[in-house]
Amino acid sequence: MIIQQRINLFRICLNITVATWVTVMFLLFPACSGMESHKKAPATNRDSLPVMRTVGVESFISDSGVIRYKIIAEEWIIYDKLDPPFWAFEKGIYLEQFDEEFTAEATIKADTAYYYDKKKLWELRSNVHIENQKQEKFDTDLLFWDEYKQEVYSDKKIRIEQADKVIIGYGFESNQQLTDYTIHNTEGIFYIEEDSPEKTKDTLRNDTI
Repeated sequence: MIIQQRINLFRICLNITVATWVTVMFLLFPACSGMESHKKAPATNRDSLPVMRTVGVESFISDSGVIRYKIIAEEWIIYDKLDPPFWAFEKGIYLEQFDEEFTAEATIKADTAYYYDKKKLWELRSNVHIENQKQEKFDTDLLFWDEYKQEVYSDKKIRIEQADKVIIGYGFESNQQLTDYTIHNTEGIFYIEEDSPEKTKDTLRNDTI
């Protein structure tokens, strides 16, 4: 009888122990799962890390075997895991654009630039300065260059200095050679008098963006 009672008591203790462990495991499992997911979270942040960072860049970029432009930049960073992927030139950039004969069509400077390589789209920001083959000068704070459409455009204020005048407007569209362009919402046209150097200097100084 005593033996039977001990057996029953052992079974009760065993059942309590098993139930206790089940309860503990049930409570800890979500916590462990949460900890595991928390540990994995930083791994997704790797997508925002650059695949390449280069300093002191001076390089020629080609398209279909033809050199299209030369890049000079203090820093070049490539993000290939972001959507959309892009190149970043956040410490300034200088570009020379070439035609198929390797003749410079335009030179471009900007404080900041982004290039979306899948879209073949340049976004140039802050102190954007361009000169074309005709020695015309373009100044604005935002400019887009779409290589697919072979267009350059902006919806910001733009200043264009030609040989005999300066034109200021808001909004601008052009071919990528910057030889055939349209200026929207023209603010003014200021003529430069070549026989009056002092007046020319004053005109240019007053009409800057």
